[in-house]
Amino acid sequence: MSDAVIVALVSGVLTLLGTVITVLAANKQTIATLDKKSELSDEKIQGEINVIKTEIKTLSNRVEAHNQIVERTYKLEGAMTEAQHDIRDLKGRRES
Repeated sequence: MSDAVIVALVSGVLTLLGTVITVLAANKQTIATLDKKSELSDEKIQGEINVIKTEIKTLSNRVEAHNQIVERTYKLEGAMTEAQHDIRDLKGRRES
């Protein structure tokens, strides 16, 4: 083989080797970056979940308070109806 062919082959192999090493290093750096972003995303997601849990607890407390008011109102309406009947009965006795 001629010297030019040997030099071309050696240059080609070294270039290929350099390219492969560069690509592997870039892939390693990309994977590390993606892992870091994934960790940040996990933290952000966990934070959002905590906010949602707090909001659900707040809404549950509000619904419970609302339900208590509805129950008290229902009882008061019943008591008011009874009082109105008693007043009508007393008025009827007084008129007689």
